[in-house]
Amino acid sequence: MNISKEEFEAIASEIGDEKSPVGIDAKKTHILILHRLGQIQEQLDRLEAKTDEISKLGS
Repeated sequence: MNISKEEFEAIASEIGDEKSPVGIDAKKTHILILHRLGQIQEQLDRLEAKTDEISKLGS
């Protein structure tokens, strides 16, 4: 994965938790991941709808 050092540090500071044995807040991390996956799913749904519209116009 290509990620800039600045972006990496921003994410790390967002999910970091010094009190955690693994160094991150697992709940917050999972919420952020699930939220982003939801956004990706919405984008895919919109793209599929547009593809379906184009396919129907071409038929």
